[in-house]
Amino acid sequence: MARSLSQMLLKRFAANPLARSSAITSRSINQGEVWYSTTVPSDPDTHEDFRPTSKLESSGLSLENIVEQDVKENPVMIYMKGVPELPRCGFSSLAVRVLKEYSVPISARNILEDPELKNAVKAFSHWPTFPQIFINGEFIGGSDIILNMHQSGELKEKLKTIAANQGKAE
Repeated sequence: MARSLSQMLLKRFAANPLARSSAITSRSINQGEVWYSTTVPSDPDTHEDFRPTSKLESSGLSLENIVEQDVKENPVMIYMKGVPELPRCGFSSLAVRVLKEYSVPISARNILEDPELKNAVKAFSHWPTFPQIFINGEFIGGSDIILNMHQSGELKEKLKTIAANQGKAE
């Protein structure tokens, strides 16, 4: 029953020309008696504790400075879809699994939370896809590059000093 209901809703949603348009950024779509909204309501009666906020904007730094600071301060930095504990994309999941093989601390930011952060990272690295991995301040690439480096042994060499420093800190 639930499966057929979800299939029916999916078919009705996909049949709507508004749903197929990639130019639409935020709208309400009427599907019979059900309204789907892609905007966050700005209800003045909503308490400010419950309104969406961007943690990055409240830091006082520009997004470019935040990306630069992340890359400088974190030996292994990954900009990914999701978080290392719960990746939201297969490529991000692969990159995290490979990096975890070396028992190094992984710092990460979820690009799905902030589209402006995603654009700032792309501008910083001059690379269009995600995940994006930086090791010791150097842009390495995505999950395919990390996997190839892992298979060739090159990643072990690159992470050797980070793993050694991690062992000393414990």
